[in-house]
Amino acid sequence: MRKFCLRLAFWLSWLLVPPSWAAHAYAQFGDIKYPANFQNFDYANPLAPKGGEISLVPPTRLSNFDKYNPFTLKGSAPPSLNGLVFETLLTGTLDEPTTAYGLLAQDVTLAADRLSAVFTLNPLAKFHNGDAVLAADVKHSFDQLTSKEAAPQYRTIFGEISTVTVLSERAVRFDFKRVNAELPLIAGSLPVFSRKWGEGKPLDKIVIDAPIGSGPYRIGKVNFGKDISYERDTGYWARELNVRRGFFNFDRITYKIYKDNTAQLEAFKAGEFDYIQAFIAREWARAYTGRGFDSGALIKKELKHGNAGDFQGFLFNMRREKFQDVRVRQAIALAMDFEWLNRQLFYNAYTRVRGYFVGSDFEAKGLPTAAELKLLEPLRALLPAAVFTQAVPQAPVTSLDSKSGVTLRDNLRQARDLLTQAGWNYREGALRNAKGEAFSLEFLDNSGSMGRVVTPYAKNLEKLGFEVNYKVIDFAILQKRLDVFDFEIISNRLVGSEAPGTELLERFGSKAADIEGASNVMGLKSPAVDALLDQIVSATTRPELVARVQALDRVLRHGHYAVPHWYSSIHRVAYRAGRFEQPAVTPRYYQPEAWVTSNWWASSTNIAAHVRASHALDLKQVQ
Repeated sequence: MRKFCLRLAFWLSWLLVPPSWAAHAYAQFGDIKYPANFQNFDYANPLAPKGGEISLVPPTRLSNFDKYNPFTLKGSAPPSLNGLVFETLLTGTLDEPTTAYGLLAQDVTLAADRLSAVFTLNPLAKFHNGDAVLAADVKHSFDQLTSKEAAPQYRTIFGEISTVTVLSERAVRFDFKRVNAELPLIAGSLPVFSRKWGEGKPLDKIVIDAPIGSGPYRIGKVNFGKDISYERDTGYWARELNVRRGFFNFDRITYKIYKDNTAQLEAFKAGEFDYIQAFIAREWARAYTGRGFDSGALIKKELKHGNAGDFQGFLFNMRREKFQDVRVRQAIALAMDFEWLNRQLFYNAYTRVRGYFVGSDFEAKGLPTAAELKLLEPLRALLPAAVFTQAVPQAPVTSLDSKSGVTLRDNLRQARDLLTQAGWNYREGALRNAKGEAFSLEFLDNSGSMGRVVTPYAKNLEKLGFEVNYKVIDFAILQKRLDVFDFEIISNRLVGSEAPGTELLERFGSKAADIEGASNVMGLKSPAVDALLDQIVSATTRPELVARVQALDRVLRHGHYAVPHWYSSIHRVAYRAGRFEQPAVTPRYYQPEAWVTSNWWASSTNIAAHVRASHALDLKQVQ
C-alpha cells in the first residue's frame, strides 16, 4: 500500500509539472536518455569478466594519507575512497551532463511545487556490515555533512536543502529552500554512510575507523600513509543493478603514492604499477620513452573527450591588500609570455585558457548578448563600464613581430603604465608604493613542477620591479595553508563542467570567502557575482543556464582575478600492454582514472596471474 501511494503521488505530481523526469531517474532539463527498463549504460560492457587487479597512482599527487574519513577538513584521505567505498542516492552517467539514475534510491518523486523530493530506497541496498541502508542513515549522513564537523564545502553544496525528513523505513524527503531544478540532483549526490560508523563520535573525530559504506569495494591491504588497496565486495548488493552492470570489474584496485613525479614515472617504467596519467607536456614528449615503450610492453595513448575545458591559472589571494587594485592584477598577468612557454616548454601541446568555462557553451564571447544584457543591466552600478562596452577580455598574447604591438616588451610597457596608475613606481631598485614599501610576490607549489614556468615568468616580473619568491613545500603543508588562506599566489585547477550550478557558490560566492577550507580560494566578494550566482542556481532551462553562466564568465574575466594558464583537449595516459581491456564505446564526458577503475577489466592473463597470487598468499597464511 505504501509503495502504491508513493507511485500515485509520483504520477499526480508528474501531471502538474513539466515532464522533465521519470521515476527511475531525474533530469534537470528533461533529457533522460535511458528508459526505466534499460539494461546497462552504453559505455559499459555487461559481459566484462570480474577478476584480476590494477595498480595506479592518484591523478592529483598526494605525499601521504592520514585518515579514512574523506568528509572532514583536516588531514588527507586515501585516493578514490569516497567513490569506491561510499555510494549516493542517485548516480550520474558519463554521457549525460544533467541526468542521474537510481542507485541507493530506486525512484525519486518531485513534488508538484518542486520544493521537495522523495527518494524511495532500494530494499536490496545494504552496508558492508550487512545492515540495510535505511532512511535514518540518509538523514544521519545529511546531518553530519552539514554540521560544523564536516568540511565546509558540504554546507555550501547542500545549503539550499532546508530539512531532511524520514517518512518511513525506506522513504526520505528532502525539502528545498526555493525552486531550483538542480536541487534533486544535489540531494541525489549525498554520500550515505552507516549510523554505526564511528560509534556515535562526532564526524571530525572519526579518523581511522574503518568506513561503513555500501560501495563496490572495501578497504583491503594498507601501508598506512603510502599505499592502499581496495578489495571488491563479492556480495556487493548492486552488482546486478542496471546502473552497475559492467562496472567495477577488478578484484583489487591499488593506489601507490610517490614523493615526486620523477620517482613515480621511473617506478611505472620498472613495472611497479600499471597505469598513469600525464599532465606535463614536456614529460610526455621526452620522459615517456625508453625500452618499454619501444617494445610495446608499455602503451602511450592520447584519449579524446568531450569535457568542458578546465580552468587553470595563478590565483591571486584577494584578501591581501596589494591585490585589491584590478590594474595591479592585470599588470601581473601581462608579464606572462604564454607563447614562449608553449614553444619552449610545452611542445605547442596546449591552448591558452580564455576564461572560467573555456571550451564549453558557457564561455563568454565578444560583446554581451541580449540575454546577457538582460541579466547585467540591473547590476550596472556594481560593474565597470567595460563589461557593457568592450569585448570580453582575452589572455595577453605575445608576438615575435616587433611591429605587432603585442611583443613582450609592449606588454611590459602596458603593465608598467597600469602599475603607475595604481600608485606603484620603480625606484631605489624595486617597485614601491607611496609609503616606500616594495612589492613582493610569493608563488607556492608542492611538487616543484611549476618551477620551470615561474622562473621565466619571474624574470619578466622582475623587469617591472617585483621581488619574486618561488617556494616548494610539502603537499600537506600546502593544503593547510590553503585551508586558512595563508598564501599570495597559487596555481589552481578547476575541473570543467557540462552543467555548472551550485558548486559555483562554493567557488565564487561571498559567503564561502571567509570559511576555512572553502573552495573560494581567491577570496572573491562581489555583490554582482553573488547576484549572477543566484540567477544560475535558479535556471529552469538549458538556454537560461547558458546565458547566466556566460554573464558570470564575462564579469569574472573583467575582474582579472587570475593569470590564465593552459588546457588540453585530450587525456594523456600510459598503461601496461596485455593486462587490460576496455569497452567498445568510449563515453563523451569522463576523467580517465575513474573510467579505467569503473569500466575497464582485466585480461584473462591478468586474472589468471591474480588467482595464482591469491592462492599462493592463502597457502602462505595457512603455513
